[in-house]
Amino acid sequence: MPLQLKKHRKWLIVSAAVLLTAPPSFALFGMGDLVFDPQSYASLVQQLTMIRTQYNMLKNNITHFSVKQQWQSALTTLKNTNVKNMFGETNGMTTALNTNSPTASTIAWTAATVPVSSNTTTYLQGQTAGSAQLSQLAMIEASDSVSPDCLTAVGQYRAARTQNATAVSTLANDELDGSSSTNSEVQQLNLLNAAEVQKMVEMQSQGVLHACLASQMAVVNMQQRNAAAIDLNTAAFVQQQRASNDASAARESNTWQTYLP
Repeated sequence: MPLQLKKHRKWLIVSAAVLLTAPPSFALFGMGDLVFDPQSYASLVQQLTMIRTQYNMLKNNITHFSVKQQWQSALTTLKNTNVKNMFGETNGMTTALNTNSPTASTIAWTAATVPVSSNTTTYLQGQTAGSAQLSQLAMIEASDSVSPDCLTAVGQYRAARTQNATAVSTLANDELDGSSSTNSEVQQLNLLNAAEVQKMVEMQSQGVLHACLASQMAVVNMQQRNAAAIDLNTAAFVQQQRASNDASAARESNTWQTYLP
């Protein structure tokens, strides 16, 4: 093989190797100094897309609603209770139902209920626990304990609603504000946190009322339970007395066992 042909073959092999290992770029318009790199172009497009996404996200975060009145709701108000007191029978009741005053609640409940007299106390001393009389006394004592607390709970709730009215109204106004002064992302998050705190306070206040209702239901159940037990005991006692003592009419030999007075 001639030497010149060998040189040409050698250059062709080297050129092919260079082309195979070169990055995928090529000259534009036949000019060697302008090179187009598809990989770099794809990376640039991806970066621009990411920047655009971040921009839109930031834009949405600072965009606020200009009209919010469609969400406005009214705060339910509670008027103060004014209980009549013609002869002192409801002393303290108005104060108990409108303010946080345990003392007024105790005074009001004592004035509005029938007291257990000293004669009754002397009579009950001879009774044993579980008797109908002491069961009635237990119901009275339980009611005297929880009922003033319920009056106080109602008064606390009314007073708290009045006290918190300004804070609730201010928060509502800020939430419905369409200006830029309260519509940044951080400000809106603060408003949400404040609303959650107000919700928690309201739930705690209502929890006290629920506890009061539960205690009152327990007293009512005690009364109903005692009444049912007394009826059963009375029926059993009468039946036993009729069986032990002949209550038949004159010249009759059979006792009317199912008769109840």
